[in-house]
Amino acid sequence: MKLRIPLSSISGILVIIFYCVFTFTAVALFPPPFSPIHNYLSDLGNSTYSPQGAIFYNIGCILTGATLFPFFIGLYKWFRDETWHKILMIVIIIIGCYSGLALIMIGVFNEDFLAQHIYWSNVFFFLNLIVLILTSIALYTHLGFIKIIAFYGIIVAIINLLFVFVIGSSILEWFTVFTALGFVALIVYNMYKIFK
Repeated sequence: MKLRIPLSSISGILVIIFYCVFTFTAVALFPPPFSPIHNYLSDLGNSTYSPQGAIFYNIGCILTGATLFPFFIGLYKWFRDETWHKILMIVIIIIGCYSGLALIMIGVFNEDFLAQHIYWSNVFFFLNLIVLILTSIALYTHLGFIKIIAFYGIIVAIINLLFVFVIGSSILEWFTVFTALGFVALIVYNMYKIFK
């Protein structure tokens, strides 16, 4: 049976829903005061900081990471005939799936397991940076791609670069994650418009 809605559109919507619902549930259960200016996202998964809400954030990371697999695999729809483009898209799919695995591991190894958590967080943000850049470049060359989305992706990548290598503030982490979710939403919309 052929899907009427592209796989990446369905899973991309779930990526956004899972992450937002579980994250903001954890925010609601976090003991006050809580602020993105002072708290990193991973604080939401720390059982010492938030005994009631940590489980929600960690499950949200696991579900979101798992849903990134079909989202990135579904990008095969953007394949063009040129060999270089197919290779680039395959690299994006592989890196994207690894970023999903890293997000799952962030949920498994929350801040209670600090060394492992820092490792997987670094892996996730680094892979997120790479996939944003490569996806923006690869899809920009596709006739059906809305070009402004590629520019948005590059801007988000620059912000991500600042977070990973320069500043590392909590508010920039929130901005990085939610602008990356915005990139997913734009790809979902673009794919639905041209591949439905």
